Amino acid sequence: MIFVAEIGMNYNGHFPLCYELIKQAKYSGANIVKFQLGWRDKPGEINQLDKDKIKQLYSWAEYFEIDLMFSIITNDAFDIITKFKPVQIKIASRTLIDNLDLAKKIVDLNVRTFISLGMWENKEILPFKKKKDLFYLWCKSEYPTDNSSLSGKFPREFDKDHIIGYSDHSIGIEMPLLAISRGAQIIEKHFTLDKSNTTIRDHALSATPEEFLQMSRIGKDIFNKLKLNI
Repeated sequence: MIFVAEIGMNYNGHFPLCYELIKQAKYSGANIVKFQLGWRDKPGEINQLDKDKIKQLYSWAEYFEIDLMFSIITNDAFDIITKFKPVQIKIASRTLIDNLDLAKKIVDLNVRTFISLGMWENKEILPFKKKKDLFYLWCKSEYPTDNSSLSGKFPREFDKDHIIGYSDHSIGIEMPLLAISRGAQIIEKHFTLDKSNTTIRDHALSATPEEFLQMSRIGKDIFNKLKLNI
């Protein structure tokens, strides 16, 4: 069972806050912390991460013994991250739509790769053949995602040979737990220290450390009971 804490831009452009977010994600049961590289990253924008900052993020993640991952949005971001020899990368669903060639370059690195399918309409026909270390996540690209948008569309069962996980944009932790009960082995959930913050929209649909810890503990218990066929 893998839990990904999507920090994204929830550090509000205040880079030192990343340290606390990484620490709290570790204590909340996350296996991976994730940031976005190549999105709103121009000088003066909220998510300007240069090589020195990326190096610092890797150092903090190593200190807290948690894996670090980036969503790679642009070719420039790809060129930067490959210099760090990443062991895992995330492909956002918008990349599948806007830059499929970039997504292919990422897949061809043959590192552990997570792919969100939020904007990929036909989830029966996947963009790349399933192979080792390639993991598809069911997703709805709506912020936040309400129950009416999921009704009749949410997977009845997750399949280890097809779509193995769930990237969540709903409010609360109920949908991730439902996904685990239906066989999801990877859960990605936005992570924040303050859901009331209005700097960006993602705070409202994120989990606090307390919520993420509850989700990871209950989720692992459900996952283990499913393995025992209880």
